[in-house]
Amino acid sequence: MSRVCELTGKKAMVGNNVSHAMNKTRRTFDANLIKKRFYIPSKEKWVTLKVSTSALKTINKIGIEAMLKEARAKGFYK
Repeated sequence: MSRVCELTGKKAMVGNNVSHAMNKTRRTFDANLIKKRFYIPSKEKWVTLKVSTSALKTINKIGIEAMLKEARAKGFYK
């Protein structure tokens, strides 16, 4: 499975490693993802999601159900 946030769609970015001599080589900046279980009260079940830490802060702020509704509208969550 790819390293993509299931709620926000965040994924790896590409950039350069830059040495002291200014030599540049390509690298990836991976998204900060964690695997977390959430309880959805309306469906009375647990869901395991791979989410970014910024999405986790948003879930703490607005709630899991509102976040899932947004993700469905944007096409990130089934």
